[in-house]
Amino acid sequence: MQQSKYSYSLFSILIIILLSSFISPLSQDKQNGLKINDQAPDFTLPATDGKQYSLRDFERFPILVVAFTCNHCPTAQAYEDRLINLKATYGERGVALIAISPNNPYAVRLDELGYTEYNDSPEEMKLRASDKNFNFPYLYDGETQLTSKRYGAVATPHIFIFDNNRKLRYKGRFDDNENPKETKEHNAIQAIEALLAKKDIPVKETKTFGCSVKWSTKEDAVKKSDEQWAKEPVTINPIQITQIDSLLQNNSDKLRLINVWATWCGPCVAEFPDFVIINRMYRNRPFEFISISADNPEKPQPVLDFLKSKGAANQNFLFESKNKYDLIEAIDKAWQGALPYTLLVAPGGKILYSKQGEIDPLEMKKMILKHLGRYYF
Repeated sequence: MQQSKYSYSLFSILIIILLSSFISPLSQDKQNGLKINDQAPDFTLPATDGKQYSLRDFERFPILVVAFTCNHCPTAQAYEDRLINLKATYGERGVALIAISPNNPYAVRLDELGYTEYNDSPEEMKLRASDKNFNFPYLYDGETQLTSKRYGAVATPHIFIFDNNRKLRYKGRFDDNENPKETKEHNAIQAIEALLAKKDIPVKETKTFGCSVKWSTKEDAVKKSDEQWAKEPVTINPIQITQIDSLLQNNSDKLRLINVWATWCGPCVAEFPDFVIINRMYRNRPFEFISISADNPEKPQPVLDFLKSKGAANQNFLFESKNKYDLIEAIDKAWQGALPYTLLVAPGGKILYSKQGEIDPLEMKKMILKHLGRYYF
């Protein structure tokens, strides 16, 4: 009996050793990644220009810079212009630059998009690359994330610089400050200059700072946040003419998005989920979304039922009068009366945007960011 137990234990140990030989390298790569003088792992990844890229596409360049970055992170966005300038300055001197997004877009919560108009999907990466006129390939690794794990990306941005033999010579931050006006140590540029001059790199490794990589394991957190939003109370209150005037004066510190709609208005119903998404994206910043229903004030229940079905846990009002012309004049004298009608009101009451008809959600997000700003510094 003791021999049988001993044999079973030995067999178990052998199985564990065999399994660990497959699991440990990837796990270690995710935690530690490449070390200085390690060889650059190869990859084959799709880019926003429709092409597939691997290491051999850059073999004619003596220096290769791999920057892990993404759409949504404010820190990553703060470095986009610096990456563009790096390529413009050093491209003719033999430096290749590629950017890789490591993020799984399904692992990004809506409230993590408060500084962007885009998620990290391949489709929206194309839009960001076009908006910024990226002069370097922008690759997507969000599906498998194997390349990001092998390199050891931990945040966006995260910089890796390789020499002519594709040995890692520098990894870490681009420089020491997200605000370019306050930068003192230009670590990535110093590393490139040293390699071009065939000198020793003064600082070979630093920590990096930015948004954490959105590994696919974080998808559960997204589901939980969706469940929490679904549980938030949805209410509706009557609103009078004088209260509408107060809303428009906006004596608050928040950017105020106001949508006038009705349950019987097809375009209103179709676009309303976009307002819910916008609210969830920006509500942790100085921003608020307010809806005003032009439905029959004597029948609030259908309006409330609709709002609940959309998870509209924002301020919702039902115009208390049946006289819709009073509503039109109170909202905006320039409004001709067709629904939906949307206003973006700055603190102090300045109208930044007004639209009769459906909004363009992307345009609206960009307008919101133009006022709130993209960065936290």
